[in-house]
Parts: sequence; structure tokens; C-alpha cells
Amino acid sequence: MVRITKVYTKQGDKGETSLVGGVRVPKDHPRVQAYGTVDELNSLVGLVRSTLDQIPVETERERVDQTLAAIQQWLFDLGSELATDPNTGRKMSIGVKEEQVAWMESWMDAMNRDLEPLKSFTLPGGRLPLAFLHQCRTVCRRAEREIIALSRKEDIGPQVGPFINRLSDAFYVLGRWLAKVCGDDEILWKPGGGTPPEWK
Repeated sequence: MVRITKVYTKQGDKGETSLVGGVRVPKDHPRVQAYGTVDELNSLVGLVRSTLDQIPVETERERVDQTLAAIQQWLFDLGSELATDPNTGRKMSIGVKEEQVAWMESWMDAMNRDLEPLKSFTLPGGRLPLAFLHQCRTVCRRAEREIIALSRKEDIGPQVGPFINRLSDAFYVLGRWLAKVCGDDEILWKPGGGTPPEWK
């Protein structure tokens, strides 16, 4: 376990931070950008969990909450992996794993069996947990872009890319599945559509 005795250290006042292993880098370094966005995503997953009381089916609400709690743990593992400088030779004891990627794929397959095929893209919105899941999806995609940018300059773990890619898909499918559980209609994109009311 990580032991934190003091929150502020004053070590970052000049715009630098330490990676795992002790190497100092600027706070806008691609590695810091990547794990910072993963941290932002984890906060959003917490927001989804805090709004699950809007899901009317208690058994599904609890199952989703337990699933998202596990994903938050995995996101911290991912952040730790990204925060480790590979050039120090320090070997990570934790990080995202192939079986987690496989689990997310089977999870999406299970949810998709309950869903009708999409005829268009869904628009963000709906109940709070659904709206926050859309935000999770978009922030997850941003994390993926930053991780790809990092991978062009430095080594990353072999499962980092697949993990973050599947996770953004999983947020999307979970949002659709929860809409069905709630009995809510999905808001679909109508290409070329959108008619605002008159304002007088």
C-alpha cells in the first residue's frame, strides 16, 4: 500500500513533478498529461457512482456500482503504470492486465445481448448517470489520444492501449444498457436534423 504522510511537499512549485523512480519532469510532460487525464476520468467514474440512486432497479444499481468500483481501482493501477518512468529500469508490480481487457469485452457482450442494434449515434444526455457516462467516454477517448502520443516517444505497457480503448467503448455500452434498465428512450442523432422552437 502507498503511505502518504503529507499532502503538500512544495517540490512542484517550479512546474516540475517526480515520476515513480524519482525522475523529475515538467508538469506538462506527455506522461504527466496521460496519467493526469486518467485521474480526471477516475473522478468522473466517481460522479457516475454518486448518481446511481436514479437507477430504479436496486439489484442492477448495486451490480453497476460494484463494477465501477473495480474500474476505479484499475484506473489507479493504470495511472501508477503511466507514472513510472521506464528508463529507470524500475519494474511495475501493478498495472493493467490482459485479463481485464478480456473481462471488459465479455461484459460488453453480455450487455449488448439485451440491446437492439443502433440505427444512429446516441446524443449525450438523459438521467445524470447516463449523462456522466457520456462524459466518461469522451474523457476516456482523450486519455487514449494522450497515451498514443506518449507511446510515440516512450515505452508503455502492452495492455495500456487495449485497456483504455475497450474502457471507452464499455462506458458507451453501459450508458445504453442503463437507459434500457430505466425504461428511457435513447436520444438519437438525426443527421441534418435539429429544429429549435421559436423565441418571441
